[in-house]
Amino acid sequence: MSADRSSPSTAASAPWPSFSDLPPPASLLAFDFGTRRIGVAKGHAMLKQAEPLRAITVSGEARFEAIARLLKEWQPDALVIGVPRHPDGAEHEMTQAARRFGRQLKSRFRLRVYEVDERYTSVEAESLGARDVDSTSAALILEQYFREHS
Repeated sequence: MSADRSSPSTAASAPWPSFSDLPPPASLLAFDFGTRRIGVAKGHAMLKQAEPLRAITVSGEARFEAIARLLKEWQPDALVIGVPRHPDGAEHEMTQAARRFGRQLKSRFRLRVYEVDERYTSVEAESLGARDVDSTSAALILEQYFREHS
Protein backbone atom coordinates (compact mmCIF):
# COMPACT_ATOMS: atom_id res chain seq x y z
CA MET A 1 0.00 0.00 0.00
CA SER A 2 1.49 3.35 -0.97
CA ALA A 3 1.75 6.13 1.56
CA ASP A 4 -0.77 8.93 1.28
CA ARG A 5 0.92 12.39 0.99
CA SER A 6 -1.23 13.71 3.78
CA SER A 7 -0.43 10.91 6.20
CA PRO A 8 1.42 11.92 9.37
CA SER A 9 4.34 9.59 8.63
CA THR A 10 4.92 11.21 5.23
CA ALA A 11 4.62 14.73 6.61
CA ALA A 12 7.01 13.94 9.45
CA SER A 13 9.67 12.57 7.10
CA ALA A 14 9.83 15.73 4.94
CA PRO A 15 11.91 18.39 6.74
CA TRP A 16 10.64 21.35 4.64
CA PRO A 17 7.52 21.55 2.50
CA SER A 18 8.08 22.45 -1.12
CA PHE A 19 6.59 25.69 -2.44
CA SER A 20 4.01 23.66 -4.35
CA ASP A 21 2.79 22.12 -1.06
CA LEU A 22 2.11 25.53 0.49
CA PRO A 23 -0.88 27.78 -0.13
CA PRO A 24 -0.15 30.66 -2.50
CA PRO A 25 1.06 33.80 -0.74
CA ALA A 26 -1.57 36.49 -0.19
CA SER A 27 0.53 39.46 0.90
CA LEU A 28 4.01 40.09 -0.41
CA LEU A 29 6.93 42.46 -0.11
CA ALA A 30 9.13 42.97 -3.16
CA PHE A 31 12.70 44.17 -3.33
CA ASP A 32 14.73 45.81 -6.10
CA PHE A 33 18.21 44.96 -4.85
CA GLY A 34 21.05 47.41 -5.29
CA THR A 35 24.43 47.82 -3.65
CA ARG A 36 23.55 51.32 -2.38
CA ARG A 37 19.76 51.25 -2.21
CA ILE A 38 17.07 48.58 -2.04
CA GLY A 39 13.68 49.51 -3.42
CA VAL A 40 10.71 48.10 -1.52
CA ALA A 41 7.05 47.60 -2.47
CA LYS A 42 4.08 45.86 -0.90
CA GLY A 43 1.15 44.17 -2.50
CA HIS A 44 -1.67 41.70 -2.16
CA ALA A 45 -2.34 38.81 -4.53
CA MET A 46 -6.12 39.27 -4.47
CA LEU A 47 -5.86 42.85 -5.71
CA LYS A 48 -2.84 42.15 -7.95
CA GLN A 49 -1.58 45.65 -7.25
CA ALA A 50 1.70 46.85 -5.85
CA GLU A 51 2.49 50.02 -3.93
CA PRO A 52 6.00 51.44 -3.59
CA LEU A 53 7.30 51.99 -0.07
CA ARG A 54 10.45 53.90 0.90
CA ALA A 55 13.78 52.57 -0.33
CA ILE A 56 16.26 51.21 2.18
CA THR A 57 19.40 53.36 2.06
CA VAL A 58 21.47 51.91 4.92
CA SER A 59 24.10 49.22 4.45
CA GLY A 60 25.48 46.18 6.24
CA GLU A 61 23.53 44.68 9.11
CA ALA A 62 21.38 47.84 9.30
CA ARG A 63 19.80 46.77 5.97
CA PHE A 64 18.51 43.55 7.49
CA GLU A 65 17.30 45.39 10.59
CA ALA A 66 15.33 47.75 8.32
CA ILE A 67 13.91 44.75 6.45
CA ALA A 68 12.99 43.08 9.75
CA ARG A 69 11.02 46.21 10.72
CA LEU A 70 9.18 46.13 7.38
CA LEU A 71 8.38 42.45 7.84
CA LYS A 72 7.03 43.12 11.31
CA GLU A 73 4.90 46.00 10.03
CA TRP A 74 3.50 44.38 6.86
CA GLN A 75 3.68 40.67 7.83
CA PRO A 76 4.01 39.30 4.29
CA ASP A 77 3.45 35.65 3.42
CA ALA A 78 6.36 35.69 0.96
CA LEU A 79 9.00 37.90 -0.61
CA VAL A 80 9.81 38.71 -4.23
CA ILE A 81 13.20 39.85 -5.49
CA GLY A 82 14.10 41.26 -8.85
CA VAL A 83 16.96 39.48 -10.56
CA PRO A 84 18.73 41.62 -13.14
CA ARG A 85 20.09 40.27 -16.41
CA HIS A 86 21.67 41.63 -19.55
CA PRO A 87 19.19 42.47 -22.35
CA ASP A 88 19.99 39.13 -24.02
CA GLY A 89 19.13 37.27 -20.79
CA ALA A 90 22.72 36.54 -19.80
CA GLU A 91 23.62 36.76 -16.13
CA HIS A 92 26.13 39.24 -14.74
CA GLU A 93 27.66 40.21 -11.38
CA MET A 94 24.48 41.86 -10.06
CA THR A 95 22.45 38.75 -10.99
CA GLN A 96 24.51 36.74 -8.52
CA ALA A 97 24.40 39.50 -5.90
CA ALA A 98 20.58 39.68 -6.10
CA ARG A 99 20.31 35.90 -5.78
CA ARG A 100 22.65 35.94 -2.78
CA PHE A 101 20.42 38.64 -1.22
CA GLY A 102 17.39 36.40 -1.82
CA ARG A 103 19.10 33.46 -0.10
CA GLN A 104 19.96 35.72 2.85
CA LEU A 105 16.33 36.83 3.13
CA LYS A 106 15.09 33.23 3.05
CA SER A 107 17.65 32.11 5.63
CA ARG A 108 17.17 35.01 8.05
CA PHE A 109 13.40 35.42 7.90
CA ARG A 110 12.21 31.91 6.97
CA LEU A 111 9.88 33.15 4.23
CA ARG A 112 9.44 31.95 0.68
CA VAL A 113 11.43 34.04 -1.79
CA TYR A 114 10.42 34.23 -5.43
CA GLU A 115 12.67 35.56 -8.19
CA VAL A 116 11.39 37.75 -11.02
CA ASP A 117 13.27 38.93 -14.10
CA GLU A 118 13.63 42.66 -13.55
CA ARG A 119 15.06 43.81 -16.88
CA TYR A 120 14.03 47.38 -17.72
CA THR A 121 12.09 48.08 -14.52
CA SER A 122 14.32 51.04 -13.63
CA VAL A 123 13.93 52.46 -17.14
CA GLU A 124 10.14 52.06 -16.87
CA ALA A 125 10.09 53.64 -13.39
CA GLU A 126 12.08 56.62 -14.72
CA SER A 127 9.73 56.97 -17.70
CA LEU A 128 6.81 57.11 -15.24
CA GLY A 129 8.51 60.06 -13.52
CA ALA A 130 8.95 58.19 -10.25
CA ARG A 131 10.46 60.12 -7.36
CA ASP A 132 11.81 56.93 -5.85
CA VAL A 133 12.93 54.92 -8.87
CA ASP A 134 14.10 51.98 -6.73
CA SER A 135 10.80 51.45 -4.90
CA THR A 136 8.77 52.06 -8.05
CA SER A 137 10.96 49.40 -9.70
CA ALA A 138 10.14 47.08 -6.77
CA ALA A 139 6.43 47.71 -7.41
CA LEU A 140 6.91 46.87 -11.10
CA ILE A 141 8.75 43.69 -10.09
CA LEU A 142 5.83 42.72 -7.85
CA GLU A 143 3.32 43.43 -10.60
CA GLN A 144 5.38 41.18 -12.90
CA TYR A 145 5.18 38.45 -10.23
CA PHE A 146 1.38 38.86 -10.14
CA ARG A 147 1.19 38.54 -13.95
CA GLU A 148 3.34 35.40 -13.91
CA HIS A 149 1.39 33.74 -11.06
CA SER A 150 -2.21 34.45 -11.87
